[in-house]
Amino acid sequence: MRYDLLLQSMVPGTPFDSARVDALLEARGAKAQPGGGRTWLLENGAVEVHPLREGGQWVATEVRIPLEHQSELVREVVSKGAELAREAEVRLFDPQLGRELNAHDDGVVADQYERTARYAGEMLGVGSAMPIDTSTSEGFQPTTKFVLGVGIFFTLLYLLVSWMNTQLGG
Repeated sequence: MRYDLLLQSMVPGTPFDSARVDALLEARGAKAQPGGGRTWLLENGAVEVHPLREGGQWVATEVRIPLEHQSELVREVVSKGAELAREAEVRLFDPQLGRELNAHDDGVVADQYERTARYAGEMLGVGSAMPIDTSTSEGFQPTTKFVLGVGIFFTLLYLLVSWMNTQLGG
């Protein structure tokens, strides 16, 4: 599982300058992968960068952020990605939020990233997703509530049977 951002042309439907984006990534130390795409090493981790093709044409560049990292990596990707987009004269777009990003959107994207990681970890059972602390300090856990409920039920049942025995026997 991963969180994707896109580097795409400023106006949807217009040609995407993939060579310029690729050259800027290479200048920033992104290394080519044997299977295609690049690995972009940042201070807080690495992200994969791959061409997004439709009908055989390169229409955008995907920036793939794994869900196993903390939000510092996401913040760095938004900041550095917005800078790269500005230099390449393209836009950084977040499909999950459905909007173009700038360097100041790192908090909004980090929040969405954490929601996505939480969903992947809790609902889809993705073990590599960012660990989320699900413990709460309010009240008992559901299992504890069940055990206490069963204990109270049987205690009341015992007291009722004992009372009935004393009423019938005495």
